[in-house]
Amino acid sequence: QVQLVESGGGLVQAGDSLRLSCAASGRTFSSYTMGWFRQAPGKEREFVAAIRRSGTSTYYADSVKGRFTIFRDNAKNTVSLQMNSLKPEDTADYYCAGGGSIWNIAEPSQYDYWGQGTQVTVSS
Repeated sequence: QVQLVESGGGLVQAGDSLRLSCAASGRTFSSYTMGWFRQAPGKEREFVAAIRRSGTSTYYADSVKGRFTIFRDNAKNTVSLQMNSLKPEDTADYYCAGGGSIWNIAEPSQYDYWGQGTQVTVSS
């Protein structure tokens, strides 16, 4: 079992930056693909970014490409999401997720473990 705990959310203004972090328990963190998803009120959960086990392969939703960066530290069991140039449409609850065998990194059902989420609000 893996437990994921997100932190770093908050209220910011458009154009500001935030860094979300996800701390994972367990000794098998390095074997998981990790992802970030978000869910805005009244909308479905959507893919934001993902990173493979070694950290050499990263993936981004078109809406965040060039603004967000995902990275991981397998020695510290953490995965982070650096969010720059935030927009009001980035407002959502952000979730960290992990999975062992993922062939569609943008599909939430592919992930086995989920955190409780952290709220990000971007004011205009």
